[in-house]
Amino acid sequence: MNQHVLIIDDEPDIRELLDITLMRMGADAKLAENITQAKHFLETQKFDLCLTDMNLPDGNGIDLVAHIQKNYPDTPVAVITAYGSMETAITALKAGAFDFVSKPIDLQHLRDLVQSAFKLPTPESTLKGPESANQQPSSNTASKILGESKAVQLLRKQVAKLARSQAPVYIHGESGSGKELAARLIHDLGPRAEGPFIAVNCGAIPSELMESEFFGHKKGAFTGATENKEGFFQAASGGTLFLDEVADLPLAMQVKLLRALQEKSVRPVGEQKEVSIDVRILSATHKDLSLEVDEGRFRQDLFYRINVITLNVPSLRERPEDIELLASYMLDKIASEWQMEQIALEPSAMSALLDYPFPGNIRELQNILERAYTLCEDDVICVDDLQLPTIKASTTREDTEVDIAEIESLDHYLENIEKKAIQQALEETRWNKTAAAKRLGITFRALRYKLKKLNME
Repeated sequence: MNQHVLIIDDEPDIRELLDITLMRMGADAKLAENITQAKHFLETQKFDLCLTDMNLPDGNGIDLVAHIQKNYPDTPVAVITAYGSMETAITALKAGAFDFVSKPIDLQHLRDLVQSAFKLPTPESTLKGPESANQQPSSNTASKILGESKAVQLLRKQVAKLARSQAPVYIHGESGSGKELAARLIHDLGPRAEGPFIAVNCGAIPSELMESEFFGHKKGAFTGATENKEGFFQAASGGTLFLDEVADLPLAMQVKLLRALQEKSVRPVGEQKEVSIDVRILSATHKDLSLEVDEGRFRQDLFYRINVITLNVPSLRERPEDIELLASYMLDKIASEWQMEQIALEPSAMSALLDYPFPGNIRELQNILERAYTLCEDDVICVDDLQLPTIKASTTREDTEVDIAEIESLDHYLENIEKKAIQQALEETRWNKTAAAKRLGITFRALRYKLKKLNME
């Protein structure tokens, strides 16, 4: 069954070009010269996509976008903007436009846009959480957001709505609150679900390698470039590029990223020609990006470009009623992954969790439960197993100082310390696991769990 597209443009040549392009894609087009005619067609027929110019004889394309959003919310609208009118395009996206294409029209960009619109999920496809805490999400929705609080219900609705757009989304939230989870779900529920989802931690890439990592490079472009390499943008083609901790990008890279987003093309290092990209950008940071702009650490024009729509992810403190459900789900998942016994939380332990502020949010809850799982006795976690009070700092500065510049990842750094301690205990006890566990001050089950987790078996 052919898709139906409504084209609104007062230029006959543009209407004809769009009509021919859509016909070759197997779609039927209705042509309107103005907003009045477009509204008449919308009243009499259902469309899978609307393509509208911004400047029309009897009104503005933004007004038409708002009209369609209000009266036909399941119909995506893409706007056609004049060359270089990025502010107009962003205004249209904020008004609810699905995407935009600039004049002169790049037919490949147009085809990509149309294909994305045709892949949008049906209106009946709604975002629902699992029926119970111990039900694992299916593989195609593995990043579902668990919880029953009002904050999470609102987050799900916002994610479902954002999934039906191609607008850049800036995801704001504290560390460990689930920003990447929200980004993955926007991708999974949208028309790009079959494409790749590439997550990049902008703060973990050395500045000298950043351009090559993002845009790729040509063989021989610099010392060590022994073969052609595609960058993150090319790897995410047809899908979504998630820029985590985007506030950590150096200013020089921010300029190049802005140009890539505006031109929808990148130039690999050492190449003369630019490569077109078809990528949706989602970005996140735990920092206050507006403050970063005010203090000159983040470009205002890039902030304006990636912050078309803001999605706020609530902290765990804002949704305490979800803690019990999350804890139950995490404990069942730990037991399943490591093929160990299922355990429960004592009521007093659950009360302690509910009273704890969780500065590290969901990630901290998971770490607390993993540690408690390995420490508990008799398959029940008590308050002492949670070890909620913060660890006391050493009295000497020398004992606590760490060269942060040498740490690429805190998780890896702590993992290496743990591995070394376990390795030393095993060697000193001639690989007697029971004796090694005793020397480390943990249970035999805790040692067995850590050996599996750290791939030391």
